[in-house]
Amino acid sequence: MVAAHGRVLLRVVALLLLAAAAAGNSAVVSLRELDGQRDAAREARNSRYAADMLGERKKSGAARTPTTVLELKHHSLTAIPDEPAARDRYLRRLLAADEARANSLQVHDNRAAASTTQSRSAEVPLTPGISFQTLNYVTTIGLGGSSGSAVTNLTVIVDTGSDLTWVQCKPCSTCYAQRDPLFDPAGSATYAAVRCNASACAASLKAATGTPGSCATTGGSNEKCYYALAYGDGSFSRGVLATDTLALGGARLDGFVFGCGLSNRGLFGGTAGLMGLGRTELSLVSQTASRYGGAFSYCLPATTSGDAAGSLSLGGNASSYRNTTPVAYTRMIADPAQPPFYFLNVTGAAVGGTPVSAAGLGASNVLIDSGTVITRLSPSVYRAVRAEFTRQFGAAGYQAAPGFSILDTCYDLTGHDEVKVPLLTLRLEGGADVTVDAAGMLFVVRKDGSQVCLAMASLSYEDQTPIIGNYQQKNKRVVYDTVGSRLGFADEDCSYV
Repeated sequence: MVAAHGRVLLRVVALLLLAAAAAGNSAVVSLRELDGQRDAAREARNSRYAADMLGERKKSGAARTPTTVLELKHHSLTAIPDEPAARDRYLRRLLAADEARANSLQVHDNRAAASTTQSRSAEVPLTPGISFQTLNYVTTIGLGGSSGSAVTNLTVIVDTGSDLTWVQCKPCSTCYAQRDPLFDPAGSATYAAVRCNASACAASLKAATGTPGSCATTGGSNEKCYYALAYGDGSFSRGVLATDTLALGGARLDGFVFGCGLSNRGLFGGTAGLMGLGRTELSLVSQTASRYGGAFSYCLPATTSGDAAGSLSLGGNASSYRNTTPVAYTRMIADPAQPPFYFLNVTGAAVGGTPVSAAGLGASNVLIDSGTVITRLSPSVYRAVRAEFTRQFGAAGYQAAPGFSILDTCYDLTGHDEVKVPLLTLRLEGGADVTVDAAGMLFVVRKDGSQVCLAMASLSYEDQTPIIGNYQQKNKRVVYDTVGSRLGFADEDCSYV
């Protein structure tokens, strides 16, 4: 009896703490911001605050640990048609692709040691992939380029739910259309096929893709290792497992193991391939662990206009962050049955400062994934979140509109220059709170505001794996520390210029 009362008391205390942390969690935003367009005043305020934070970190000596930073961004929304019917078809196609991706994560884990140069850090820009026909985020890497050969720059999807990095290669027997030129192994002096007796061809490849490599002899006795990577949504990449010099921003990594795809099909838009940031030996994170310590972070921009971009940082140095709140950490959970994936535990939730209760909260591990767009909640949690959101949003006088694709809670916001959006706060194991940015709460279907939807969806069954998608990670610094087994979150304006 005492233990039962203790559990009830702890539950009440947790709800009170969540209510206090989430109090007043709503934001007034314009339709322009919701549609990914820039707000100069907000960016200026955040830039000043972030500059102060950065100055304090440098004073404290945080800048001593180097990090490599890559650009990460969506490209211009001009890729989405303005004409309503064409825009409708375009967005339905992208959301259908995202649904296939989310479903594939529920079925199985069949997803997808470099030497280093003197630099011990890497950072590259990270951009939205709208103009590449994908709602995922993309960055640019380089392959080859040593011993007098030219570097081939390639735009790839950044995916924490995959391990093997791969790109389409010449001679490509079956390839989808990509914007960049195909990578030509013959043009790289440092390219080499992985031999069949290498460990990367057996256990490592099986852990990364679900299938060990196969062997074939071509051109005499040259035995190559072939990979076959199949995704649950029907997408695939098949080709030669190889090594080459990888360029990440200003850093160069020799002997990087990747897939040179000769037959590829699927939901990759017009990108050249995929960067695997999962947890097994062949992921970029594992291959560069000796240099970057098994840590990386990213900041996904909400802005899709102009030259604004977020960042992908390899290494644990926080001096490149521009976060406006401290990084709050929660335990990183591993699932042996799904080795590539990163999981965490969500113990509570609030909408607009009002706590919600649901059987699904804390009942199962939650997957955080940069490759899934829309967050999927267990049915009980989604019903509770939707009900509270609908209550608050409806009370503000916003009129309901028909659902769209996988999004069933939509509104007609025509005539409203600005809207007050109740924000979702997730309480994580250990007490960390993550509040979704206003840009991650609503999905603009029609540019005139006549159909704007709650940007979350329900899973079909209570025992399926919930997923925190990239749409709800906008304007957050998300930190992955694989050595410390922890995930960190902080607010940050990710629209770097």
